[in-house]
Amino acid sequence: MRAAYFAFDRFPSSKGSAVHIGHMAAELFDRYDGGLLGVLGGGGLPRYQREGAVEIARFDERVPNLIDRAEAYSRWVAHHLEPHLPTMELVHVRDPWSALPVLGHRHKVVYEANGLPSVELPHTWPQAAPATVAKLRRLETHCLERADAIVVPSRVIATAIHKIGINPEKVYLVPNGADPVQATAAPPDAPAHYLVYVGALQRWQGLDVLLRAFARLADLPGLSLVICSSVPERRAKLLQRLAERLGVAERVVWRFTLPHHEVAAWLAGAAVSVAPLTACPRNVDQGCAPLKILESMAAGTPVVASDLPAVREILGEDGRLVAPDRPAELARAIRVLLEYPDAARAMAERAGRHVPTWADSRAALARVYERV
Repeated sequence: MRAAYFAFDRFPSSKGSAVHIGHMAAELFDRYDGGLLGVLGGGGLPRYQREGAVEIARFDERVPNLIDRAEAYSRWVAHHLEPHLPTMELVHVRDPWSALPVLGHRHKVVYEANGLPSVELPHTWPQAAPATVAKLRRLETHCLERADAIVVPSRVIATAIHKIGINPEKVYLVPNGADPVQATAAPPDAPAHYLVYVGALQRWQGLDVLLRAFARLADLPGLSLVICSSVPERRAKLLQRLAERLGVAERVVWRFTLPHHEVAAWLAGAAVSVAPLTACPRNVDQGCAPLKILESMAAGTPVVASDLPAVREILGEDGRLVAPDRPAELARAIRVLLEYPDAARAMAERAGRHVPTWADSRAALARVYERV
């Protein structure tokens, strides 16, 4: 076995990260005629399986504490990699938990930095002590320094990595992609006229801002909001209660753990796709490259999104950008697109012309592999 890909994330799943893992790992294994894919399991996924020349191993230990679980996963990665060290040529990792056990061997290491866990941890796990975050930052920097190459989905995250002191010559832009959407109509059970949100329900996604903005559009008859969530319903309780308090619950349609292949139809049938990301360090300082925006562009759906550096990098002038965390401004931007549908469609058509496909992304990744 000559190649391996490790990610501290469940695969497959309804999350956008699983889409990204699927395409990046496919490029690696096409190049090396197969290999080892090590990911998180659970949810009924098999612990081991083989797909052609690819062996898939899943870590499914139940460890409640996040840091303890990450450390157990790192030991698991080391255990699975060890038998293949004599023949291993390249290991692609997605996080420090995967990187720590693979560094220091003869093979090359490509570190895929879609975000900085030291920045994200306080948002996903608010109980984390400052000393824990500082230690994670040191480990993260150590991994970035020792990797042979670093791939990033946006220039914003590249800048964040440069500021840490990492050599910019080994940081390569591999943008996220979105393939052309085949669906031309909404699902049969879709509302006649709706806005759409796609993604997870973490606080930094800004769903509370979107619900408050939607409440300001109560005068628009027949307008619904469809939330295509990648997580189960239990994660939506607070948001559902907020929708009830705002008086919009009856106009909100929830779809939970929606399989990714079903998302395209919901995007294609929507009047507007909304990405109300908040202005937190997770979104501003390290940036992100949301698949929901790229996939909306590929579907020909007009996009309203928060005016953040990484979002501007994706949308440019071909979407409506609004100040984050301001429901009134978000509602006004949505209203304008609904009132001028021809202009909204023209904007969406322009956006669709410069969406990188996953084939483009894979070609960029292949060039990184050639360099290392």
